[in-house]
Amino acid sequence: MRELQNLIARVLDVSAVMLGASVASEIRFDDIAPHGIDEAFVLLAAAFALVIFPAFELYQSWRGRSKVLLASQVSLAWLVVQGCALIAMYSTMHHVDLVSRLWFAYWTAIAGGLLIAWRIGAHGVLAHVRRAGHNLHQVAIAGSSTQCDEIVRRIDADPGAGFRASVLYSTKPDMLPASAARTATRETIEGFAQYIRDYDVHELWLALSLADERTVARLVTEFRNDLVNIRFIPDVRSLALFDTSSVIELLGVPAINLVASPLTASAQFKKAVFDRVFASAALVSLVPILFAISIAVKLSSPGPVLFKQRRKGADGRVFTIYKFRTMRLHAEAPGKVSQATRGDPRVTRVGAFLRRTSLDELPQFYNVLRGDMSVVGPRPHALEHDDLYQRVVTGYIHRYRIKPGITGWAQINGFRGETDRLEKMELRVAHDLYYLGHWSFWLDMRIIAATIAHGLVSPNAY
Repeated sequence: MRELQNLIARVLDVSAVMLGASVASEIRFDDIAPHGIDEAFVLLAAAFALVIFPAFELYQSWRGRSKVLLASQVSLAWLVVQGCALIAMYSTMHHVDLVSRLWFAYWTAIAGGLLIAWRIGAHGVLAHVRRAGHNLHQVAIAGSSTQCDEIVRRIDADPGAGFRASVLYSTKPDMLPASAARTATRETIEGFAQYIRDYDVHELWLALSLADERTVARLVTEFRNDLVNIRFIPDVRSLALFDTSSVIELLGVPAINLVASPLTASAQFKKAVFDRVFASAALVSLVPILFAISIAVKLSSPGPVLFKQRRKGADGRVFTIYKFRTMRLHAEAPGKVSQATRGDPRVTRVGAFLRRTSLDELPQFYNVLRGDMSVVGPRPHALEHDDLYQRVVTGYIHRYRIKPGITGWAQINGFRGETDRLEKMELRVAHDLYYLGHWSFWLDMRIIAATIAHGLVSPNAY
């Protein structure tokens, strides 16, 4: 059954790619069918989709997972497919210049929308079926009364996910969960296991703390010969730095990140691919603007066009950041970096405009291409400021668990520019840590859109 569902999904994906191309052709050329180079392009993209989509987990069960995350996964996978198809077309045929850019943009947008739409539609139908009481996964839950109630509350809050709490086992029999009033409970592991077998329950969720190692071992051993899916949902909230924990593999052994990069290796790879594609497109499309700014900076005052400074990147690695020079050349005392202040006489007239509109940050797309930075992430600070703030601001150093960004969650919420008071830096760090704990591709897209829409001009930038 699962193989048939995956086959149908692949057929729908290829159909969406081809239908999107046809609709784009109709809009652009008043012709429903792409011809020549465009037709080869479509077939190549469809082939890449069949190869690349599985790597983005698009054909795995999405039961109980975020639909926003699904849409972001599809969007990123489709952009990667289009990027690979472009590279392949240029490498093999050298005819990319014959492809209509407007048609390509229409096709990418329409096909991407169709790829997302059919999945959201399918999940909507499944959610309706599950709310009606069909296609449900019965779940047995073991944990403390508080943990059991929390899991049951989450199940009840999302009936479309297709889970139903069937039986509870409380590790503290004298404190029964509040949800026990409407869910079967068992006070012993033996009775709990017997219920699971009698009612053919296939999901066992262990909502236990790290101190309940013996209970975990007993339950896993109890069902070692049964076809029961056992999920461990450890209560590590008091230990973990970020809101979400990820499971990784170390030397073949699963490990849970408590204080580490909140992005999985897969998420980091996808973010890196998007960064390179976005930075490449930005640099190519902004060539005239970059050239004009370079001339303006050169004429504004004596000195180089670019400002270079050493800053910390992911895991504390030091790199050289590039910006358009906005100040007149001046000397700083060793070990001291003075932030720009309102009305700072060091800032040139051209520099003031560039800083106010953030156009001075554009050369950092080169840093993104090099892998030093990301498009979205915590803003990097001068090394001297790092040395100061990591001693006085709690959690400051954890900003460097991922690559710093050109823009970020703190910046679009108004926390940018001069940090003349410690409270300003504390609020900026709080926003950066929120971003780390809630990262998603969709959140990155939201930050980029906000930066373009209203983040280019800020009263705090001077």
